[in-house]
Amino acid sequence: MRRTNIPDAAIRRLPVYLRVVSELAEADVPIISSAEMAERTGLSPEQIRKDLAYFGAFGTRGVGYDTALLARRIARILGLHRGVKAALVGAGHLGHALARYSISQHKDIQITAIFDTDPEKIGTDVMGVPIQPVSELVETCRAKGVKIGIVAVPASAAQTTAELLKEGGVEAILNFAPAKLKVEDVFVQNIDLTIELQSLAYYTSASEGDPGDGQ
Repeated sequence: MRRTNIPDAAIRRLPVYLRVVSELAEADVPIISSAEMAERTGLSPEQIRKDLAYFGAFGTRGVGYDTALLARRIARILGLHRGVKAALVGAGHLGHALARYSISQHKDIQITAIFDTDPEKIGTDVMGVPIQPVSELVETCRAKGVKIGIVAVPASAAQTTAELLKEGGVEAILNFAPAKLKVEDVFVQNIDLTIELQSLAYYTSASEGDPGDGQ
């Protein structure tokens, strides 16, 4: 059963820990301390220990964490051990790039369906995954057991798309559309690339003058 008392921030840090210990396990490094994990992640040893403690006891005091064991346990906590099926809606430039990256790099999150409204895209495929019409979204997602939806459509279509994904049985949505989604009983994570880029601009121009001088 999913625990409800764990901060979202702690859950979002788990994949960072998973990447570190997985890489070390593959390199035959058997043990890592919280201090060494801190150096590799940029987080504090205290934060790492606190995050992992939400899910149980993993390490040995004075020794550290078994990298292979911790990798398996974090993967299980995240549900990655069973493979999670995802669907992408929007096969434009961004969607196409997201699909290619995910299909080639991620075996635990499997994009098993792609949807679009463009007749020229429908019937083609991205690395073997066919692009289907949005009219088939609900039925396909239900049939395939899709649990994650990736939204890469224009803002005007984002809410409708999210509602269709929910109807198809999706429980979590990664939203790249520049629109805030409201979908009851579905976890939504919004990633607005425009806002992210514009905020980065501050760090390139802050030295050129007082940003609050009103000029």
